[in-house]
Amino acid sequence: MLPEIKLVGDVDVAALSPLLRGMSLSVSYAGSQGGIGLTATGAMNRKFVHWAATHFQWPGFTAEDLYSMNKVLNESDMPPLWPVRDMLHHLKLLRRNKDNLLPTKRGRDFLARPRAFFDLIATDYLYAYIHHGQTLEDVRNRIRWWHVFLNLINMKADMPCSLEELANELYPSEAYPAPAEMTVETVMERSSLRYDVIQPLCWLGLLHEEREGLTIWQDGTYRKTPLWEACLKLASDKQASISMH
Repeated sequence: MLPEIKLVGDVDVAALSPLLRGMSLSVSYAGSQGGIGLTATGAMNRKFVHWAATHFQWPGFTAEDLYSMNKVLNESDMPPLWPVRDMLHHLKLLRRNKDNLLPTKRGRDFLARPRAFFDLIATDYLYAYIHHGQTLEDVRNRIRWWHVFLNLINMKADMPCSLEELANELYPSEAYPAPAEMTVETVMERSSLRYDVIQPLCWLGLLHEEREGLTIWQDGTYRKTPLWEACLKLASDKQASISMH
């Protein structure tokens, strides 16, 4: 059974969750600016992408980070916009009207009460959303492992822990002392852990990645945020260890 995500704690969700904050800011922009303009191919226009890069305050994808790699920003150059736009569409918070995205009635309700939508957003995004580079089969295959991932992280991330530490706990038979000794399968497993599990948890706001002094390509260390404690109750809350089998 998938661990239930149910927000009960008194936390500032918008401050902690980059995804919810990005969705809320996008709906607000669409309402105050007459919509989010679209290009001829249907992408969000550069005016909005620049605004989003400046205002989302997305860890690892600030305007400074993004403009260090591109002179101009298109929607495709800002990866956090992909799940933001997809979730806004999936939950029917924005609708397309010719060359604009406009708030729906439900979108205006979301803007007034974003906290009330968090459980739905978090559950759909973490357990059902098909991230860039994934397939529906990948998502379905991961369903039975989410309780393992979340319970392990629950125990390890009270204090800052690295991706390597988590990977070595999940795959102890493949815990190598140096990257040069990793097999292709091991590299793929660690990449999947980072992009399919850890990154969504960070973008949702349940984990915080400490990245001070790192480049955009380097992994930081991870720690649970107050949002984790406020919406997850897990079997490992009072355990010292968990079986991986």
